[in-house]
Amino acid sequence: MEYRIVLDSMEFRALHGCYELERKVGNRFRVDLELTTELGDVAAEDSVEKAVNYLEVYGVVREQMAVTQRTIERVAMNIIEALYDRFPAIRHVKCTVAKLAPPLGGKLRSVRVILEK
Repeated sequence: MEYRIVLDSMEFRALHGCYELERKVGNRFRVDLELTTELGDVAAEDSVEKAVNYLEVYGVVREQMAVTQRTIERVAMNIIEALYDRFPAIRHVKCTVAKLAPPLGGKLRSVRVILEK
């Protein structure tokens, strides 16, 4: 049996962007994750040790958000690759990375990319 873990609206301050000023001053970003993984004995044994621990998932995302990239596509890809490396039981990841208030010259709440693997 499979199950999903959802981490919704994680916010970070980071230095991602194609403009030099963005990489110096930074911006606010939101990350949403949906992970599908094997349930195995997690529920039957009430075993945190056998689960994909969402505290550790958050830590992986936080680490990847600290690595400056020019595109949010690369940021999302780094997050997905790091999660697959850390948690072999993961079967599918949907990762949304949004740049809040991007510098586009007009009023815009966010721009986001969604990657799935």
